[in-house]
Amino acid sequence: MDLTPEQVLLRDSVREFCQKEVKPVAAAVDQESRFPAETLKKMAALGLFGVPIAPEYEGVGAGYTGYCLVIEEIAKACMSHAVIVGAHTSLCAMPLQNFGTPEQKDRFLRKLAKGEMLGAFALTEPGTGSDAANIKMAAAKKGGEWVLNGTKIWITNGAEADLVIVLAVNDPVLGARGGVTAFLVEKGTRGYRVGSKFDKMGIRGSSSAELVFENCRIPEANVLGQVGAGFRVAMSTLAAGRMTLGAGCIGGSVTAMEESVSYAKQRVAFNQPIAKFQAIQFKIADMAVGLHAMRTLVYDLAGKADAAAAGSPTVSPEDFSRQTAIVKLFCSEVSHDIADEAVQIHGGMGYSKDYAVERIYRDQRVVEIFEGTSEIQRGIIAEDVLKRGVG
Repeated sequence: MDLTPEQVLLRDSVREFCQKEVKPVAAAVDQESRFPAETLKKMAALGLFGVPIAPEYEGVGAGYTGYCLVIEEIAKACMSHAVIVGAHTSLCAMPLQNFGTPEQKDRFLRKLAKGEMLGAFALTEPGTGSDAANIKMAAAKKGGEWVLNGTKIWITNGAEADLVIVLAVNDPVLGARGGVTAFLVEKGTRGYRVGSKFDKMGIRGSSSAELVFENCRIPEANVLGQVGAGFRVAMSTLAAGRMTLGAGCIGGSVTAMEESVSYAKQRVAFNQPIAKFQAIQFKIADMAVGLHAMRTLVYDLAGKADAAAAGSPTVSPEDFSRQTAIVKLFCSEVSHDIADEAVQIHGGMGYSKDYAVERIYRDQRVVEIFEGTSEIQRGIIAEDVLKRGVG
């Protein structure tokens, strides 16, 4: 992977910051289930909440490749921090950049890019989960306003978000095929409140909350994109987010592998370091192969996406959808294998909270679930292959 001098500088500066400021608090953030507000303020000051956002809206303008580099470095230090920034950027700021009106961008996107507002994305509902096309939240037009009623669950950043993109059904007959609309809902809007928060296995520094809407009135100016086109907004958003999620998988896997190599060199059994045993060497070799393949997939696609954004037809929307599904599926499952083997190399110590691999193992598990389960990704890939051929 060839990086520009600007990309190298961005990566190295973020790496230095994360190793100095984020990594030392990662264990405490996890153990206390604490939203890392102080660290996030420092990250905002560095521009890390607007890495792929255009400079005209206060972003860094580093594109998909720069954004993936940043998420990878944050995830190396702490997956909770990476998920917070990723959900804010991929699922809220970027849809605003892609689908927002000039007025919406002036009002919200600038603050999101500077980290003055925290963003979230609300699609999942009780009883729907992976069946995103079957959401039930109602949106009724009354005069110059929309009235939202319903509940969303498992919303990343939901408890702290200042702005949430909410998907609701404005025409039950059309449903996902023209009857779903995306709305911009601000914190403090009457009829909108945060419900319960989930006590999770991993990424415990990132909140996952229930959001409740009871006769919540939203001005017509807060419709994101076209009325009825919300499901297209959602699917486009999730597709791009899956690529950067792959970058987060790389970051966690790098740390798991580094911890394993270091431990294997130090741990002595049968009068020699366990790194000298072929069984351990094969595990490390498999980790290296998986990590190399992940990095190749993620940054190859990020480069194509950047070229496409610049006007070069390097990847079609159909190819992008299939390839992001491949990235998400492969990286989430390989990072699971790497985290699992990291615990195995550590033996009993890997089951202890005194070692980072225990937290990495728990943090990793959810990446095979959120933003579309592995089963959903396989369905997307298979359907596209059957429709358009092997490629």
